[in-house]
Amino acid sequence: MKALPEFPWSALTPLRDSAAQHPDGIVNLALGTPVDAPPDFVQRALCEAANAPGHPATEGTPALREAAAAYLRRRFGVAAEPEAILPSVGTKELIAWLPTVLGVGPGDLVAYPELAFPTYEVSARLAGATPMPVNLDHGLPDPAPRVLWLNTPSNPDGRVLSAERMREIVSWGRDRGVLVVNDECYLEYGWEQQPTSILHPDVCGGSHTGVLAVHTLSKRSNLAGYRAGFVTGDSRIVREMLEVRRHAGLILPTPIAAAMAAALADDTHVELQRERYARRRAWLRPALEARGLRVDHSHSGLYLWATRDEPCWDTAAFLAGEGILGAPGSIYGRPGENHIRLAVTATDERIASAVARLTA
Repeated sequence: MKALPEFPWSALTPLRDSAAQHPDGIVNLALGTPVDAPPDFVQRALCEAANAPGHPATEGTPALREAAAAYLRRRFGVAAEPEAILPSVGTKELIAWLPTVLGVGPGDLVAYPELAFPTYEVSARLAGATPMPVNLDHGLPDPAPRVLWLNTPSNPDGRVLSAERMREIVSWGRDRGVLVVNDECYLEYGWEQQPTSILHPDVCGGSHTGVLAVHTLSKRSNLAGYRAGFVTGDSRIVREMLEVRRHAGLILPTPIAAAMAAALADDTHVELQRERYARRRAWLRPALEARGLRVDHSHSGLYLWATRDEPCWDTAAFLAGEGILGAPGSIYGRPGENHIRLAVTATDERIASAVARLTA
């Protein structure tokens, strides 16, 4: 197994210590961690399923799979069969281990956007495969990898691939035997540009062959602490993953499955959460711009991708001096060296405090 990169958030300790010296305390915008409470009815579903002494099924409960399929159809126009839905213990573990689970190994390539969530690279290294960062604006990987990760809407910069471009990528992957996997964790949060699922008929032509979509309830339902996610798409690949995950004991707890089923069946709480994030975003962006930062892209998702056209660590130090912690863009790859990622997932009070500091 190839050596893993340094855990990216460890490098933020000096900045965090600096920001914490502010008289009004730190405003931590470096992580996209939800701070709003999970809906009451989801918490009740969790508690009501707490008497679960037996081993859960790796494929999840029928209620969860049916709720996930209905959710995808209702919200995104995706026709997924319940049998092709596989829950995961959050989606970070699913992403990190997916190439390994599918038998990718030494001599294989795993491709991902050159500006991206670091776990895509980690997924290649855990498998002993070769990481392959690619610029999808300039073409597609050559030679063809075993797996191509997409993330649209994108973390960190909020860019969205059009349905037409995704259709081209899916067709290219099918022609070459490349599994194309889209991490769709921000699909509920389109602002200036609406994203499309890789499993939508406009993208995949009504067939899920050779494609997977990864979904999490961390962002839509504030369930990051529950570790609640799932993958769906090509039923043959999902079955293969299921068999390996059974052997590995990668199983969603029964109470979490009940909470997920409840959350996926409801849209009202998602709309309320969208309103919260839209409000925080509307406060923070003009305050950053008033202080001389330019916000690039950021059409979707839960981050503002900002720059002062200087090295990102300099911008991070500037903001830390105001008690605001951001994530330097170089954490996400070489193209992020002059940007900083700022999450809109802090509380109203903390966002308002950041705005006051930036506009004082």
